[in-house]
Amino acid sequence: MATPTDRREVILERAADLFAKQGVAGTTVREIAEAVGILSGSLYHHFASKDEIVEAIVDGFMSDLVKRYDDVLAASTDPLEQLRGLVEASMKTVAEHPHATEIYQNDARYLQAAGAPADVRQHARAVRGAWIQVLEQGVAEKAFRSDVPVKVMYPLLRDGLWLTARWFQPTRSYGYAELARDYVKVFVDGLKA
Repeated sequence: MATPTDRREVILERAADLFAKQGVAGTTVREIAEAVGILSGSLYHHFASKDEIVEAIVDGFMSDLVKRYDDVLAASTDPLEQLRGLVEASMKTVAEHPHATEIYQNDARYLQAAGAPADVRQHARAVRGAWIQVLEQGVAEKAFRSDVPVKVMYPLLRDGLWLTARWFQPTRSYGYAELARDYVKVFVDGLKA
């Protein structure tokens, strides 16, 4: 028999799959319960609401991402190395949290309308702050080109990176590590001064 912790993890896994495929608003508690093999009311023994399930999925993803970014920024002071590290850390996080990545990207409006929890908002600010810090430092040190404003560089890099969750299908010969390498070739190397 599954323990409550195991059941909670199964609920999160199945809900993440449904949310990624159907969207948060398009997924019902009943569908989540059916995917887990329990009655709808039984979900409420583990989570108070559908929004709490979404929060748990997204918060786990964002916490992992922020931790990886902190490690990247602590490992080097070179903006080019840091930027490469942010890309690689992002791709590793996408690989480990593909559904959460899709949910965060596809349902940003839902999360905002639902009043994204303080932890998720804090993590989102930390993620944005890491990119902006590295880009601004790179421009200031003349490592990155200065003819493209950071406020333009950041969303181009961000969207090019995170939207891979919608189309990229890793294979044995070309996985997330290879995608990160090629992303760096195209985007990061293109920012060099």
